[in-house]
Amino acid sequence: MDESAPGTGRKLSRQEASDAITGSGWCLLRGALVTCVRAGSLSRAAEVAAWMTAAVGSDADECLRPDIRSDRLVLTLQSAATASVTTREVELARRISTFVSALGLATDAGVGDHAPRSVQLLEIAIDALDIAAVRPFWKTIMGYHDEPGSSGPEDAIADPLGQGPTIWFQQMDTSRSQRNRIHFDISVPHDEAHHRIQAAVAAGGTLIDDAEAPAFWVLADAEGNEACITTWQGRDG
Repeated sequence: MDESAPGTGRKLSRQEASDAITGSGWCLLRGALVTCVRAGSLSRAAEVAAWMTAAVGSDADECLRPDIRSDRLVLTLQSAATASVTTREVELARRISTFVSALGLATDAGVGDHAPRSVQLLEIAIDALDIAAVRPFWKTIMGYHDEPGSSGPEDAIADPLGQGPTIWFQQMDTSRSQRNRIHFDISVPHDEAHHRIQAAVAAGGTLIDDAEAPAFWVLADAEGNEACITTWQGRDG
């Protein structure tokens, strides 16, 4: 993957990116900076989005994805050239937070009990014996594409419009007929993970495996269907 593509800043490690936005109301989720702005109404959220993109300028086209909802604006910053966070996205996050604050609003990742839930990103993981054989099917049927610089069988596929969840493939040595072959990975802010796990266990779930924590924890529902809570931590080599 090109870490210094034209028009981008320096690619940051996950630790660098997280440290750079700590305390700003943004969080790092799977190679992207994410926040929420509670605007109170759809029209207000749309106004904030328009004003903000004008203030950010041409960089918005390359790395900003605004998701306008009925009472809020969810913002994602990620370099389109590298599918990662660079120094440019960190600078834009700071500029956006300053702009939003001037409007009497705030960037807030929603960690803790004060929000319905934190911001999050969803991934779908598919167990496969022959990833190279099944990956093209899922790429085609979903209308997905390769992430920049990532076209190998071990690499995830992504929605080019940024709307659907990323799909990745988990290598299996033998078929596992007694467990789900497709599971959800819910990427949450690193300081939200334990709260989410405790809530899932209280709701009838079971913590199956924490050997790879804090990269991910494996949980299961009452019938053994698995899902993972993931964070950026523990993933930088």
